[in-house]
Amino acid sequence: MKIKKGDFVARKSYKKDILFIVDKVIQLSNGKSYVILKGVTIRIEADAPIEDVEKVEESRVIGAEERIEKTLLERIKNNKTEHRNHIIKTGKILHLDGDKRYSEKSIRYYKKMGLNAVVKNISESKQPIMVRQLLETYKPDILVITGHDAMLKNGMNYSNIYNYRNSRNFIYTVKEARKWARSSNKLVIFAGACQSFFEALIEAGADFASSPGRILIDFIDPLIVAEKVAITDRNKFVSSYEIAREIKEGEKGISGIGAMGKSNKYVTKM
Repeated sequence: MKIKKGDFVARKSYKKDILFIVDKVIQLSNGKSYVILKGVTIRIEADAPIEDVEKVEESRVIGAEERIEKTLLERIKNNKTEHRNHIIKTGKILHLDGDKRYSEKSIRYYKKMGLNAVVKNISESKQPIMVRQLLETYKPDILVITGHDAMLKNGMNYSNIYNYRNSRNFIYTVKEARKWARSSNKLVIFAGACQSFFEALIEAGADFASSPGRILIDFIDPLIVAEKVAITDRNKFVSSYEIAREIKEGEKGISGIGAMGKSNKYVTKM
């Protein structure tokens, strides 16, 4: 069956372990073709010879989408609370996401959680160019820089920036953001995706980043960081340990130096 952009596929050489969507089909001059793939439920980017990918059953795609929706709805149910005698003004979130489908799911999640968020679908390579203008426009308290990433040679060359698909774009974006706000007192930053260059992201100025264990992270993990910081009182510190407790892979998935919360509580008259 012919493989085209938008198809849902899995890689035969990896025992079809991860569900991808085809982002690009590239024809080489030697007549061979390969595809650029993006994870459906995890923030990984990969490539493969076109003969290595196989379309997956519709039921598997539906199941994956349903699992994402179930995860989102469970968090909304468990974390959205009503406050009868006070109003909470949460921190403002600016979320840059290289994946269009994830962007749409993210804004829906933020809205249902009652959070003040702006989500922009911007490719990873364009995020460093556009971040300063967006920061000036929206003046957020929290910045999420994410999309897709991966190590080209998994388990090797951890300190080589060129061994990561998009980490350098995330690093440049963090650096540009820190020119606008030098400390987390003004702007808390999360940056990264699957297997991102954690140490370099923290050194560039991120308060939280992925992934210390060079592992895969879920679509929702960056949202959890933003949400936690946004709803935590400005007088309380959000540690990487607190974040790790709420994500599936713990501190191997996301860690950092931590930051103060960004919400204010206003008591109302009864």
